[in-house]
Amino acid sequence: MIGKPAKTGRSLRNVLLLGILTLSACASDTSVLVAEPDAFSKPAAREVISTAFDFITERYIDVIAPEDFAPEGIRGLGAIDPELTIEAGPDVIALKIGGNVIERFPLPRNGDTAAWTELMVNVSVAARSKSNELKVASPEKIYEAIFDGILSHLDIYSRYAGIKEATKNREKRDGFGGIGIRYKIVGQYPKVTFVMPGTPALRVGLRVNDTIISIDGIPTTGLLREAVGDTLHGAVKSHARLQIRRPGENDSRTYDIERALIFPPTISFAVQNDIVYLKISSFNQRTARDVLEKMNKARQKIDANLKGVILDLRGNPGGLLKQSIRVADLFLAQGKISQTGGRHPDSVQYYEAGGRDIANGKPIVVLLDGMSASAAEVTAAALQDRGRAIIVGTSSFGKGTVQTVLRLPNDGEMTLTWSRLMAPSGYIIHELGVFPTVCTAGAIGDGATLFENIPAQRIRTSAVLEAWHRIGFEEKKARQKLRSFCPPERRKKATDTKIARRLIENKALYTRMLNLTASSAAALE
Repeated sequence: MIGKPAKTGRSLRNVLLLGILTLSACASDTSVLVAEPDAFSKPAAREVISTAFDFITERYIDVIAPEDFAPEGIRGLGAIDPELTIEAGPDVIALKIGGNVIERFPLPRNGDTAAWTELMVNVSVAARSKSNELKVASPEKIYEAIFDGILSHLDIYSRYAGIKEATKNREKRDGFGGIGIRYKIVGQYPKVTFVMPGTPALRVGLRVNDTIISIDGIPTTGLLREAVGDTLHGAVKSHARLQIRRPGENDSRTYDIERALIFPPTISFAVQNDIVYLKISSFNQRTARDVLEKMNKARQKIDANLKGVILDLRGNPGGLLKQSIRVADLFLAQGKISQTGGRHPDSVQYYEAGGRDIANGKPIVVLLDGMSASAAEVTAAALQDRGRAIIVGTSSFGKGTVQTVLRLPNDGEMTLTWSRLMAPSGYIIHELGVFPTVCTAGAIGDGATLFENIPAQRIRTSAVLEAWHRIGFEEKKARQKLRSFCPPERRKKATDTKIARRLIENKALYTRMLNLTASSAAALE
């Protein structure tokens, strides 16, 4: 799975996976699921911690031994009780509360994951017996403290999600049982603000501005938005009975709705002047399918008059890697799309185009900005390197790592960085991003002046693109300097879209700029 970007530094942990996003090639392992116990159970804790420790030692992108990360998990318990500290000696580890040693434990041998797991469990039990804060903490709170302590010292994209957050993450990636509406609380009741196409809610006749009075006989008055969502969600094919008040009607209506698998929509679609505009907000299990459906709809509407496609990935934080690969594949007839490489054999993957182009060779312009990350960068880099699209906007975020997701026995999940992404031409996206063919950093207005100056910028753009494709991953300062030629910005302005349209309509200029991009990438193949 590919996660989302943040603005800077550690704040990224607060932004990742909000729209999620958290890439990604999302490889999920599933263990036996058990309900969270009421009290801290040593056997249950051993199972959860052992599963997580094995996952880290086997799959993390860099070689890491249990003795390197397990002590950070012990220190993580201090997030619950700040008086709790550890002191590690050559042979023992001392657990302290308020400076006083409460117990000593022999240090396991280096590399002995099972022994370090047992130490983590025993320390947790001992700490709970002496710390009031830990004694009243739920098992979930303890797991969160341990795994946050460990993962925060690995990298900013590896993270732990407890049961509640993990459930929401899975819903965003894989869909959920629901009826297919969006709503907000107005006054004391939830009011429908959007009815998703092709969903049970639309089929039974729910409308925008309908007020939900009750769900399954339970009044909704005063319920928080989250509580309404929990009630509307349920197993696929189960039923929800909604009592609705519709504007202009005196009597309420009742609907019996069978829940279906719902995927949050990620595509916005429009056709203007025979140009298709596709905005992709993130990548979930339905994204590529929805892009194909929208393009088929557009072709039925304008047929041979199609001038081109604008693929807007601005603000797209990522999502499922395989979906971004499939979106790129929809517009490519052949050639490499991307590859990933890490330490674990399963992290090494090569992706090739499947031999179709649903735009039939028509011009494509991809819009990027500084918040376009991970899976969005994969799609953009593939289309640019293969000479299939011009990029308009700013340098992208530069999140070029892939996270794999493990579902833990407590039904939480651990997201772990396990590979890096490479563009078709071979450059590593991480901490570099994708460079636009036409830079709009700082541009305002209708972009007329910038558009007129595009030909004059070709020499500099060519030089930057060539350096971009040749720069080594270890050349940190040089990579940052390259990014400064078109610094990443958050672009919401219509300027970029206007420039994209003018490029599509100016076939000669489009072709020149496309060849500029393709030749820079082809030189390295």
